[in-house]
Amino acid sequence: MKYDVQFKPGAVKDIKGMPPRTQSRVLRKIEQMSNDLSGDVKRLTSFTYEYRLRVGDYRVLFEIEGKSIIVYRVRHRREAYR
Repeated sequence: MKYDVQFKPGAVKDIKGMPPRTQSRVLRKIEQMSNDLSGDVKRLTSFTYEYRLRVGDYRVLFEIEGKSIIVYRVRHRREAYR
Protein backbone atom coordinates (compact mmCIF):
# COMPACT_ATOMS: atom_id res chain seq x y z
CA MET A 1 0.00 0.00 0.00
CA LYS A 2 1.35 3.40 -0.98
CA TYR A 3 1.02 6.15 1.64
CA ASP A 4 1.11 9.91 1.11
CA VAL A 5 3.71 11.55 3.33
CA GLN A 6 2.96 14.91 4.96
CA PHE A 7 5.51 16.84 7.00
CA LYS A 8 4.55 19.11 9.89
CA PRO A 9 6.55 22.36 10.27
CA GLY A 10 8.52 20.92 13.20
CA ALA A 11 9.70 17.99 11.07
CA VAL A 12 10.76 20.29 8.22
CA LYS A 13 12.75 22.41 10.67
CA ASP A 14 14.39 19.30 12.17
CA ILE A 15 15.40 17.98 8.74
CA LYS A 16 16.80 21.34 7.59
CA GLY A 17 19.02 21.47 10.70
CA MET A 18 20.72 18.15 9.93
CA PRO A 19 23.97 17.59 8.04
CA PRO A 20 23.34 17.01 4.29
CA ARG A 21 24.30 13.31 4.32
CA THR A 22 21.96 12.64 7.23
CA GLN A 23 19.16 14.59 5.51
CA SER A 24 19.37 12.44 2.39
CA ARG A 25 19.53 9.23 4.43
CA VAL A 26 16.46 10.14 6.51
CA LEU A 27 14.46 11.26 3.46
CA ARG A 28 15.39 8.07 1.60
CA LYS A 29 14.18 5.93 4.52
CA ILE A 30 10.92 7.90 4.75
CA GLU A 31 10.40 7.33 1.02
CA GLN A 32 10.98 3.59 1.43
CA MET A 33 8.63 3.50 4.42
CA SER A 34 5.88 5.22 2.43
CA ASN A 35 5.66 2.25 0.07
CA ASP A 36 4.75 -0.45 2.59
CA LEU A 37 5.82 0.63 6.11
CA SER A 38 9.14 -1.13 5.60
CA GLY A 39 12.17 -0.43 7.73
CA ASP A 40 12.60 -0.42 11.48
CA VAL A 41 9.08 0.82 12.31
CA LYS A 42 7.76 0.26 15.81
CA ARG A 43 4.49 1.18 17.48
CA LEU A 44 5.03 3.32 20.58
CA THR A 45 3.19 2.87 23.86
CA SER A 46 2.26 5.71 26.22
CA PHE A 47 3.64 8.42 23.95
CA THR A 48 2.00 11.21 21.94
CA TYR A 49 3.03 9.91 18.52
CA GLU A 50 1.93 6.44 17.46
CA TYR A 51 4.99 5.15 15.58
CA ARG A 52 8.70 5.69 15.15
CA LEU A 53 11.10 4.88 12.33
CA ARG A 54 14.71 4.31 13.34
CA VAL A 55 17.34 5.77 10.99
CA GLY A 56 20.72 5.31 12.66
CA ASP A 57 20.80 7.66 15.65
CA TYR A 58 17.70 9.55 14.47
CA ARG A 59 14.03 8.80 15.08
CA VAL A 60 11.19 9.79 12.76
CA LEU A 61 8.04 10.20 14.88
CA PHE A 62 4.81 9.86 12.91
CA GLU A 63 1.18 8.80 12.83
CA ILE A 64 -0.87 6.99 10.22
CA GLU A 65 -4.28 8.42 9.30
CA GLY A 66 -6.00 6.49 6.54
CA LYS A 67 -3.67 6.55 3.54
CA SER A 68 -1.44 9.29 4.94
CA ILE A 69 1.71 9.25 7.05
CA ILE A 70 2.03 12.46 9.06
CA VAL A 71 5.62 13.10 10.17
CA TYR A 72 5.73 15.25 13.30
CA ARG A 73 9.39 15.27 14.33
CA VAL A 74 12.78 13.93 13.22
CA ARG A 75 15.04 14.03 16.27
CA HIS A 76 18.26 12.51 17.56
CA ARG A 77 17.49 9.53 19.75
CA ARG A 78 18.59 11.27 22.96
CA GLU A 79 16.02 14.05 22.33
CA ALA A 80 13.24 12.17 20.57
CA TYR A 81 11.19 10.90 23.50
CA ARG A 82 11.30 13.95 25.79
